[in-house]
Amino acid sequence: MSHADEILSVKNIFKVFGPNPDLAMEMLRKGADKNEIFSKTGHVVGVFDASFSVKRGEIFVIMGLSGSGKSTMVRLFNRLIEPTSGSIHLNGREITGLSDKALLDVRRKEMGMVFQSFALMPHMSVLQNTAFGLEIAGVGEQERNSRAREALSQVGLAGHEHSYPHQLSGGMQQRVGLARALANDPTILLMDEAFSALDPLIRSEMQGELIRLQAEQQRTIIFISHDIEEAIRIGHRIAIMEGGRVVQIGTPQELINQPANDYVRTFFKGFDSSRILKAGDVAEFDPLVVCRVNGKAPSFQAGVPFGYLVDDHGHLLGVVDTDPSGAATTDRYSLHERRPVYLDTPLHEVLDIAATLPYPVPVLDRDGAFKGTLSKNQLLQTLSRH
Repeated sequence: MSHADEILSVKNIFKVFGPNPDLAMEMLRKGADKNEIFSKTGHVVGVFDASFSVKRGEIFVIMGLSGSGKSTMVRLFNRLIEPTSGSIHLNGREITGLSDKALLDVRRKEMGMVFQSFALMPHMSVLQNTAFGLEIAGVGEQERNSRAREALSQVGLAGHEHSYPHQLSGGMQQRVGLARALANDPTILLMDEAFSALDPLIRSEMQGELIRLQAEQQRTIIFISHDIEEAIRIGHRIAIMEGGRVVQIGTPQELINQPANDYVRTFFKGFDSSRILKAGDVAEFDPLVVCRVNGKAPSFQAGVPFGYLVDDHGHLLGVVDTDPSGAATTDRYSLHERRPVYLDTPLHEVLDIAATLPYPVPVLDRDGAFKGTLSKNQLLQTLSRH
């Protein structure tokens, strides 16, 4: 990742809670673990040596069980708490060690926060609540109201400006919280368990809203969650935390296919991975099954039951059935009546197709070039692993 793509970069961050963090840091440097430090000194290691970067315009989800350090991490980003050691850069500027005034400025201009509790002022209208952060920042009334109206329309609340929080449903209240953060036009949006208190239907609606906002505005969003379904639905990449450490970062597909340890694996237990894995994640390419058209019947090594016939551009023409001696027979399965399977076809859509074909499913790129095959066996193995 080039530095231009990094919007937030975290390097070797430690956070120790307790009256004498230097003592704990010294013990950590000598190899003590967090349990030993707690039993000997009473200090709690909240974040242990975290390093990662968030890309401009991505939804980056930080996940973990309760006590894993994920909420501590988000409070380090906006410096509600100070790191014990390490550095955090936002847009190339180090924000660890900023003066209170400079820090306030960063919080107001660069970061929007959306919490689980909507934190709306009951005596203020929706418009006033949305404009509240701008008012504190000293923005004039006309400009702040116009920015607040724009933010409310972005989250689908145009027309509700003069309502009060108690007149809104939970989902609408959370939309006001989101609008208040957006009115600031922040460089980065920090969302801490923002949808956890909502009922499932509204929660799903808000996740969809967030995905749409990000796509339309290329927002950079850091989202804290403990819910794997939510993380997979909204996250471009997911960082999984355990005991203060970042144990793995990757796309949902990478985490499902190559979990770093049992802790990561347990998050996906019972999750239907066919919903997010794509044919290209599982397809295998074997050059022995590819045959090109060259005017004569292709020959195959013994044990290759089917050949995939391609033209000079690598585009698939058909599937050839080879006889036991390895010579091609005239039987050819035409693929053109079938729905093609592409690298980005979700795996669950491939299951029915694989069940009905006598040969492994050919997988193509969007230009029609042959990229590999998916057998029933591979599908079963992949899905039973998760």
